[in-house]
Amino acid sequence: AIDPVTTTMAPPTEPTTQPKMTSAFWFDEEIAEDALTIRMRLKSIAVDVASAFQRVQVIETTPFGKTLVLDGKTQSALGDEYIYHETLVHPALTWHRDPRRVYIGGGGELATARECLRHKSVEEVVMVDLDGTVVDVCKEHLPEWNAGSTDDPRLKLEIGDARAYLIDDASGTFDVIVLDISDPIEAGPAVHLYTRDFYELVKRKLRPGGVVVTQAGPGGVFNYGECFTAIHNTLCSSFSRVYAYTTAIPSFGSEWGFCLAYDDDDDDEAASSRRGSFPEGGIRGAAHVDAIDAMLAARLKQPTVLRHYDAETHRRLFSLPKVVRVGLEQETRVITEENPVFMY
Repeated sequence: AIDPVTTTMAPPTEPTTQPKMTSAFWFDEEIAEDALTIRMRLKSIAVDVASAFQRVQVIETTPFGKTLVLDGKTQSALGDEYIYHETLVHPALTWHRDPRRVYIGGGGELATARECLRHKSVEEVVMVDLDGTVVDVCKEHLPEWNAGSTDDPRLKLEIGDARAYLIDDASGTFDVIVLDISDPIEAGPAVHLYTRDFYELVKRKLRPGGVVVTQAGPGGVFNYGECFTAIHNTLCSSFSRVYAYTTAIPSFGSEWGFCLAYDDDDDDEAASSRRGSFPEGGIRGAAHVDAIDAMLAARLKQPTVLRHYDAETHRRLFSLPKVVRVGLEQETRVITEENPVFMY
């Protein structure tokens, strides 16, 4: 196994009139097994501990700054974490007519909570993360991700199993469920949160007109088949409307996938009242997209704080390359406990 943080001596160079001194320390992360590696100049390692569930590291690299790494995989970096978190949260919360109660499964960096709490209509955000060590490390070493969200009385933070919390009837129901969970890595802590059984549980925990969104792994033209298309197809087995979308996240070394799902039941008067009529063309349609900037201006406490998401970016998120669209259409795998799908 390759150590997630490797130090490699730069090869000797031929003498020149003005020799260039280079750092000997690098962070190498494999994107595709024995095929593709992203290399970043490593400035420091602030944290390297083993939690009860995974290896937790905070490093700093030259291109991306402070970075949270779990089991050797970059989770988010200071230089581009806003791209990931705005992309995960705001398409779902702007699609919902009036999001009041939000559930976050995972989200240890607390940046997903930060984005949800930007919406003035949100009255409560319940966040449940399995690994308290990750949460504590992020609070101490990555305060930029938190941005004061833990001081907001609307946030209820629990350390525990995200699925077990939802199974408990006392948890109630939610307008929006955001799954900011670890990748489905074999023997990883989140593999059960990508199955059809779990999505059926999520469906039961959504209020009428509710929306679920999940991060869905690599969505690039060379790696969309790892798990992105399978997660999309599994959601399709539980929900009547599922949308796949992607964005480029440089620190991940790949285009990254997300899936948003809900049930469009025209016969459900409660859903119609709660969500309002669904705009023609769905989440990609002009009726919705043309209204996004106005919605953000009205709904967010500080509309100008977003650095990535707006109407024009929304159009790009849902405009997938043909090869990826074909892959989504042709996917037949449905993820179950008996038939899991793992990413590298």
